[in-house]
Amino acid sequence: MKIPKAKKIEKILEIHGDQRNDPYFWMNERENPEVIHYLEEENAYADALMKDTEAFQEELYEEMKARYKKDDESLPYFFNEYWYIVRYEEGKEYPIFCRKHLSLENPEEILLDVNILAEGQEFFEVANVAVSPDNQMASFSSDNVGRRIYTLQFKNLKTGEILSDTIGNTTGKAVWANDNKHIFYIKKDDSLRAFQVYRHQLGTDSSEDVLVFHEKDETFDVNVFKTKSLEYIFLASSSTISDEHHFIPSDNVFAEWKVIQPRIDDLEYSVEHYKDEFYIITNANEATNFKIVKTKIEHCGMENWVDVIPHRPEVLLEGFEIFKDYLVLEEREKGLLQIKIIEEKTQTSYYLPFSDPTYTAYISINLEFDTEILRYGYTSLTQPSSTFEYNMKEKTTTLLKQQEVLGGNFFPENYISERIWADSRDGQTKIPISLVYHKDTKKSSETPVLLYGYGSYGHTVDASFSNVRLSILDRGFIYAIAHIRGGEYLGREWYEEGKMLYKKNTFFDFIDAGKYLIKENYTSSQHLYAMGGSAGGLLVGAVVNYEPSLFNGIVAQVPFVDVVTTMLDETIPLTTGEYDEWGNPNDEEYYFYMKEYSPYDNVEAKEYPNMLITTGFHDSQVQYWEPAKWVAKLRELKTDSNLLLFKTDMSSGHGGASGRFESLKEDALEYAFLFKLEKKI
Repeated sequence: MKIPKAKKIEKILEIHGDQRNDPYFWMNERENPEVIHYLEEENAYADALMKDTEAFQEELYEEMKARYKKDDESLPYFFNEYWYIVRYEEGKEYPIFCRKHLSLENPEEILLDVNILAEGQEFFEVANVAVSPDNQMASFSSDNVGRRIYTLQFKNLKTGEILSDTIGNTTGKAVWANDNKHIFYIKKDDSLRAFQVYRHQLGTDSSEDVLVFHEKDETFDVNVFKTKSLEYIFLASSSTISDEHHFIPSDNVFAEWKVIQPRIDDLEYSVEHYKDEFYIITNANEATNFKIVKTKIEHCGMENWVDVIPHRPEVLLEGFEIFKDYLVLEEREKGLLQIKIIEEKTQTSYYLPFSDPTYTAYISINLEFDTEILRYGYTSLTQPSSTFEYNMKEKTTTLLKQQEVLGGNFFPENYISERIWADSRDGQTKIPISLVYHKDTKKSSETPVLLYGYGSYGHTVDASFSNVRLSILDRGFIYAIAHIRGGEYLGREWYEEGKMLYKKNTFFDFIDAGKYLIKENYTSSQHLYAMGGSAGGLLVGAVVNYEPSLFNGIVAQVPFVDVVTTMLDETIPLTTGEYDEWGNPNDEEYYFYMKEYSPYDNVEAKEYPNMLITTGFHDSQVQYWEPAKWVAKLRELKTDSNLLLFKTDMSSGHGGASGRFESLKEDALEYAFLFKLEKKI
């Protein structure tokens, strides 16, 4: 089949005395038929080159799907007289939101059947379902495009009637006031930034809604939430490096919003309420890895904050949960998450024991204050996700629910996980890598390894279980996660050393991790593969420019690859809010630094590895034209005959296909691509 070739239209982009010619700039014309034609041409080409894998893709898809319980349901949680459950029915793609009054033995009441709402839609997602304090009404939000712009609606839970109140262009979040008549919600601007908080009264037209907060600083987003105590509604305004919180009592929507602490550059904080105090997790006063303070509600400015859990340089404090007699901390030390329990009366403390060499542990949903029971979650590369109930008084643990892996072929003891530390090029830094493989897989230069990475926004990709991943582990692959700088795996400094003018550390860490795996005989370049999505797509895109021969193939999912042009365009979603992550290219220093690593700007006439690149036409986070332009430029300049495949899902956004199992087809395609390169199909 003929290789797609995009037309070129000269477009000179100039700033700081520097010119860039972007001949594929025209691809940002979303409504242009030529753009659609090009994307469809690339789709057809990819389908043609992967045609020999269609039967294998179907086999993988059915195999992955078979591991899931078709009529599964969430672990019930109790709140305000009801047990809440989300369940799936066999043969249906979407969730059903349910509840039962007081006892799980009582009849089920369906709050929302998303399968009915999604009928006839190519894409459908419900973002949020919230029940009023009197349990009579529910708000729900939906998106039928995939652009993460949600429409809010309301349902009378007594009659089943969906009210005429409809609010468009929201983030999907709704918070009920205690009067059961008012909700607070968030509007998005033209660039999809969450920028305004409104108050809506049930039964009125949305044109009458009251604007209660407008965030004018384009580097800040807004959020709204209710405290665990249900006594306060909070409005949070946040940038990457700064926070500001306002609050009112939940039972007085007309009260004046009070500020906790006005915004200051580099001051981050979030708030929870208990009795007559606010508990705050913050990096105030050089607490780089965060600490917990408390303050009286009536005097809550920073000058009144008193340390509860002091800053510790070796421990990153990620979260906390308040109970009547206990304080529970979520900490990260040397990369591993830990749960620490502190008894308030005696101030004695201890950690829950975890044994895997690499794992994820986290505080789960805990809505009750006056309880000795803590719910927490645990998973590892070999252990399916589990939710436990821990009695903090008796110190006993009960397994409530574990992710089922159907099919009869999965036994945790058949898989081995490791955590190793790779040498970086500076000779001092060690890069953690988590690995998992089948016990029958031998490490050698012939062993295929899939190396995954992200490395941005302080987001840490922890070691967790994947049903889907078993399909490559059982066929001889080693799966590895490189915990590179740009995430917070080794604390806040690990993040700071992988952002702004230190961003290249992220790419070099990933390269050094790959080289270490080869050096230690886990694999060789002929069998090493890289995968990353969104900012992780930027990662693998930059890496193949720096070291095109290190990997045999890469999978770049919804990749952020046109860094300079995107960060100069303030009309694109997320741009202005991300200056604190990447830098502002209107500043000459940041412009030239970005230009040095931006994947699209650094494509050269040379050999590149095999590539599978995916996107969603309605992507709100990374616009479809970034990977489209990148592919067109690679086709123009690359000198090899390796595979270059580009797939656009014309009916989805950043998160891929909607529905419970539809996204497995995307996984099947990616895995089939890897096995095609391994010549094992």
